Amino acid sequence: MAKKKVRKHAASATPGKAPKSKIPKSKLPARDKKTLGSLKGMADKVVQTANRSRAPQLDIPSRSLSNVKFNRTQKIIEMGSNKNKRELFNLSQAKAYMQTMLVGSGCKELIGEQKTLSLRGMYYRLKHTIEGTKEETFEDQSDCDPIIEDVEVSLNALREELHVYASNRGSMVGNLQLNDSGDDIDCARMGSGGYSIPSIVEPEIVKFVKSNAKFVLHVEKDTVWRRFNEDKFWKKHNCILTHGGGQPPRGVRRLLNRLHHELKLPVYCLLDNDPWGYYIYSVIKQGSINLAYESKRMAIPKARYIGLSSRDYERCGLSPSATIKLSENDIKRAKQIARYPWFEKKKPWQKEIDHMLKNGFKMEVESLISLDISYVTEEYVPARLQDRDFLD
Repeated sequence: MAKKKVRKHAASATPGKAPKSKIPKSKLPARDKKTLGSLKGMADKVVQTANRSRAPQLDIPSRSLSNVKFNRTQKIIEMGSNKNKRELFNLSQAKAYMQTMLVGSGCKELIGEQKTLSLRGMYYRLKHTIEGTKEETFEDQSDCDPIIEDVEVSLNALREELHVYASNRGSMVGNLQLNDSGDDIDCARMGSGGYSIPSIVEPEIVKFVKSNAKFVLHVEKDTVWRRFNEDKFWKKHNCILTHGGGQPPRGVRRLLNRLHHELKLPVYCLLDNDPWGYYIYSVIKQGSINLAYESKRMAIPKARYIGLSSRDYERCGLSPSATIKLSENDIKRAKQIARYPWFEKKKPWQKEIDHMLKNGFKMEVESLISLDISYVTEEYVPARLQDRDFLD
């Protein structure tokens, strides 16, 4: 019986040998040319160091809280200049060093072939047993994902610019026509499920074609979003309605950023009255620690928190059954958020968090259903918009 031919893994292919389907660099999009140049520059520095008979190393910007600062002028989180060395000949750093170079090689291949992979797909693409050993390049995906983030921050590039994406999580419906990878889409005609917001929403992929919407309403969860969609809130109030399935993924945050800056649309956030709802708002408004280097393309400093508020228990006449007792972890997290530099000097936010702690309970947006199925869409949000009753 003839032996079955086995395709060599990309990571074990001859160094420098281009994939058969590689697209000429001259035909690559400008953004991909830039990213490819950054990847090549990372590899060239290693070669140059080795040629000088010095130990090859990589300088990885630190993604810790201590290396993050709040820019009070631009009102966004920014990354500092602290870096961690990752050396090839340091026993404790060698594996991470090689994993970083392996991820860089994998991203170079994806860009060269003009293909994309999910985080999970990238993990399997790069995972293999090192020849002559029983050592795996990556033990599991949680071992691979942080290395991809290290490459991102080192190159000052979004994961999506490396042609790696996460699974879709989030939907959109409303007064917006767009083109997604050549397909024309009318977000006002997407039915009950809406347009699934992709992980990669850069202008080269998702192009805004037409919209006369007045604002964007972002809600925390799919369950609330479905109520707004079913009640045609976006049609009655001429807006765009989005959700991020809880903590919004990058694709959703980047899309909100683009809607705000490119279409000049105000962004209002309807989130749960709990520390996690406050945190989600913080991430949308100021950015996150892990993505501090990309706050300009992610954060929306002018976003507004439209509810749910701690005072809504009395104001809306909710019953005790609509509340959830704060846990010790909730209390601890609320106090941490109150000390965030972008919240600590805002009296309305300090009052809001203090009110929740004194209440001793938290509330979800869904609690308003206890008043009426459509109370949140027909009374609560319209009143907040009309009165401009929101937190900055």
